[in-house]
Amino acid sequence: MIEKVINRLNDIIDKVPDILTEIGEDKMSVKPSPNKWSKKEIIGHLIDSATNNHQRFIRGQFETIPEIRYDQNKWIEYSFYQQIDSNQIILFWTIYNKQLIEIIKRIPTEHLQRQIKVGENLLTIEFLIADYVEHLEHHLKQVFNY
Repeated sequence: MIEKVINRLNDIIDKVPDILTEIGEDKMSVKPSPNKWSKKEIIGHLIDSATNNHQRFIRGQFETIPEIRYDQNKWIEYSFYQQIDSNQIILFWTIYNKQLIEIIKRIPTEHLQRQIKVGENLLTIEFLIADYVEHLEHHLKQVFNY
């Protein structure tokens, strides 16, 4: 299963950055309404997701049931994605995911069943890796559909 997830993530990272770059700064910055994220804020959210899942994938291997959660709206607000050039956001998102791929490839099989507390749920590293890619795909569909 992990190999399949790695392949999906690799495929996304190979194709999506060029498509995102073609959208252009103006369209990446449009907020559909004051309370909705712009396309670049959605990509920023995916960076925040990568950051938090990076901790889950690492800390989950050596800590006993670490608890890792985050307030997604505060992360968007204080990361200032709306004010940062979209090309920088796209590049950072791309590089961060390449790094996560390298980490995921090297997680020992016996560590994949270790648990992390997310909210009230205990989830395995293996589940979180698959969920990370599904979450990524979900938000990329949002970017491309509005």
